[in-house]
Amino acid sequence: MLILYRILSIVLGYFFGLFQTGYIMGRLKGIDIRQYGSGNSGTTNAMRVLGKKAGVFVYIGDCMKALICCFLIRLIFNQIEPDMVGLLVLYAGFGVVLGHNYPFYMNFKGGKGIAATSGAVIAFGDWRIIVICLAVFLLVVVVSRYMSLASLCVVTCFLINMICWGQWNHIGMSGSYVHPDNLIECYVLAAVFTASAFYMHRENIKRLLNGTERRLGDPKQEVHLESES
Repeated sequence: MLILYRILSIVLGYFFGLFQTGYIMGRLKGIDIRQYGSGNSGTTNAMRVLGKKAGVFVYIGDCMKALICCFLIRLIFNQIEPDMVGLLVLYAGFGVVLGHNYPFYMNFKGGKGIAATSGAVIAFGDWRIIVICLAVFLLVVVVSRYMSLASLCVVTCFLINMICWGQWNHIGMSGSYVHPDNLIECYVLAAVFTASAFYMHRENIKRLLNGTERRLGDPKQEVHLESES
């Protein structure tokens, strides 16, 4: 049954991840956002192609789908397997990332999963990890203006914090801390989140190394919107 709980969490997360906020926003403007900018349906590309307001809306939508899914997991398993809730929240969160990155009805071409990952981190509920990750993200964005670099830094920070706080103390949300028997599995899942983000940003990494990556605030790509024609 414990294996089944993990599978159910991932599957539920995947279906929540299929809600593609960026793609929907683009269609409302008469375009497929994946045909512009970096070619994905995530927050940063939405901001560059559709504007800042659209980017904020896309972030909220993609973050919320992870939060809502993980909240449902807590409701379902708090009484059934309280010692596994924190772990199952991570499984559900990763399922959301998979659904966001690889939506079957869009030929498995979605976003890069950072907004969904942030929702999973918030839903995991350890305020120390949330505060540190947020601080790292904002610092890197302000200093470098590279959203991709900030995204990679924050997922790396999440992994490091999971391991450090897990070894030093309990991690998770008050009332549903991760059981010590599940710590290693949580570390592995955090590593999978991080590896997935690095894989999805592989082209960004090449551009960062070459000095050709676009910075936040650069002029957005010109897009001919059907609604304006």
